[in-house]
Amino acid sequence: MSNIESFATGPMWAGFIAFVIAMLALDLFVLGGNKAHRVSVKEAGSWVVAWMLLATTFGALLWWYLDGTAGREIANRKALEFFTGYLIEQTLSVDNMFVFVMIFTYFAVPPELQRRVLLYGVIGAIVMRAGMIMAGVWLVSEFAWVLYVFGAFLVVTGIKMLVMADQQPDLEKNPFLRWLRRHMRITPGFHGEAFFVRINGLRYATPMFLVLMMIEASDLVFAVDSIPAIFAVTTDPFIVFTSNIFAIMGLRALYFLLADMAERFHLLKYGLALVLVFIGGKMLAMPWFHMPVQWSLLIVASIILISVILSLKLSSHKPSRSVS
Repeated sequence: MSNIESFATGPMWAGFIAFVIAMLALDLFVLGGNKAHRVSVKEAGSWVVAWMLLATTFGALLWWYLDGTAGREIANRKALEFFTGYLIEQTLSVDNMFVFVMIFTYFAVPPELQRRVLLYGVIGAIVMRAGMIMAGVWLVSEFAWVLYVFGAFLVVTGIKMLVMADQQPDLEKNPFLRWLRRHMRITPGFHGEAFFVRINGLRYATPMFLVLMMIEASDLVFAVDSIPAIFAVTTDPFIVFTSNIFAIMGLRALYFLLADMAERFHLLKYGLALVLVFIGGKMLAMPWFHMPVQWSLLIVASIILISVILSLKLSSHKPSRSVS
């Protein structure tokens, strides 16, 4: 049995959770997140930059606090763990973006209705991941060998992703979606942003509710991959939680920024798969080889950068499709 400790105090946890709630409330009630709104590329880009700046500021404040209370060495290590974890979680969450595109395309969701459903998806993802992170931390603290199970799982998942990177899932055959359709009354069309409506006294779910359920299900699947991955960097629950949440909060803006260009990043899935294999291999090799956190940060960043550059280069050489 191993004990997992965190430098974070109760007020630090409470302060961060209050910050997340405040940002969600700001988006929902002040910035129009509860109203139909088509997000422009400029607006999405501004939010992507804003969330990256907030994450960077948080990491800097974390370093400043620890430098004054625990010493420079611990401050450097914990800040590096946060930024590495944030990069890994942000990188792996990009795969959600491809799934969001597929779901919205399948259900033909109008662009102006996508923002609100993604906001509720983010709220659900935060609650889900908080529970999964706490469960993961408890497992690792009670059974240290679970880290090797996580590592093996990530290697297998990464290899599976490499093999199936070009295969597009068929949502029509999705068992969860088929179950929902069999057990619920569903309207044929959208009713604005409503998830439920009453028709002739009967309660009906709208296709928007199905979209929300598919988004939540997809995040659950990806959380199973991404949460074990960060344990290769740190077992500090505060670092695991904060890096995850910053990545999730920025994902919605990233989707609106890159959704129209998703096809141009077709090699990114291979890069994400290699990241999973690398992280899983690192976890399995821990008894014999300890890789410094800065190496992990450099390798993950290099894999993603190379896959993005190659994707853009190859897509620019593809002949444009002619419309006959």
